[in-house]
Amino acid sequence: MSKCIMLGVDVHDATLVIRMAEGMKTPETLRVENTRTGRRELWQTLHRRATSRGAARVVMAYEASSQGFGLYDEASDEGFECHVLAPTKIARSRAHTRRKTDQEDAKRLLELLRGHVLAGNDLPAVWVPDAQTREDREIVRSRLDVSAKLTGIKAQIQTLLKRNGLKRPKATGDGWTGLFEAWLLGLTGPKGALSKGARVALATLLRQKRALEIEMLKLDEEVKKLAQEPRYLEPAKVLDAVGGVGILTAMVVLTELGDMSRFMNRKQIAAFLGVVPSSDESGEANDRKGHITRQGPWRVRRVLCQCVWARIRTEPEERAVYQRIVKKNPKHKMIAVVAMMRRLAVVLWHLGRDAQQRHGCFAKAA
Repeated sequence: MSKCIMLGVDVHDATLVIRMAEGMKTPETLRVENTRTGRRELWQTLHRRATSRGAARVVMAYEASSQGFGLYDEASDEGFECHVLAPTKIARSRAHTRRKTDQEDAKRLLELLRGHVLAGNDLPAVWVPDAQTREDREIVRSRLDVSAKLTGIKAQIQTLLKRNGLKRPKATGDGWTGLFEAWLLGLTGPKGALSKGARVALATLLRQKRALEIEMLKLDEEVKKLAQEPRYLEPAKVLDAVGGVGILTAMVVLTELGDMSRFMNRKQIAAFLGVVPSSDESGEANDRKGHITRQGPWRVRRVLCQCVWARIRTEPEERAVYQRIVKKNPKHKMIAVVAMMRRLAVVLWHLGRDAQQRHGCFAKAA
């Protein structure tokens, strides 16, 4: 493996800080502008070095971030091996957190990569979705983002009412009914019970709420169109047929998980989604279980939680399972909810994986 050139890359908006080494030789530091021109010069430099030194492999690694997978795509197109690492799975000492520099981060990545290439150590790499899956995620994630913003606006409206000592009339019912919204709109008028400043604030919140609702309807249509695409058509139908699971949840699961055949068993899918308890075991101490790890895509956990509550309300069998788990620990009902989330995740994984395999949804990407 002495003929292998390895790079640990600390990625920033403006620069790439690189620690590069050949085999066990002393590494060197490079700084490259994170622009198309700068990266092109980097690829040319690596090609020249690989050719002059007879290197069989050029391997690089960087941490997943808001930069996405663009660097991975470019490196792969150049014929280089690239790994995107999960930041949450990279062990860091207290000394590292106190002395955190770009070079130290790049050095740490290089050390992990060296251990993988030269000693066969496991690398905390993430699965890199294909370009189409990434494109599809943009639509579904936008829909979830708008929903979260809408929930925030509703909370602001409720808080405004509390600040001004107002309670909704009983005649308006529960939830965001038409009567409740009509009452809110009436408060924005000059004869309402609110002061001028509060009326202006409520009026703008209601306008924002309406705009978000319109946007959400548009995105719902886009999600439905996406569900009709060949790679999603059959898997989405199968998941949508599960009680409490709608087309949005189905598309969140399908776009976030991608090729479901990459998970070998239920333990892997539960661990990936972060719905397994954390462990604390040392020496003679027994393995103590803590809160769930919350690793992996939080968007899937969010929709799973919503689906579980819907299933508990509408599915007698699911409600019975939930009550049986709650009975074991009545003071911690959320434990039962997480158990139901994990149970539902496994069901959706089985159904989605089988549907993808039957219809060859990822055969081309594989």
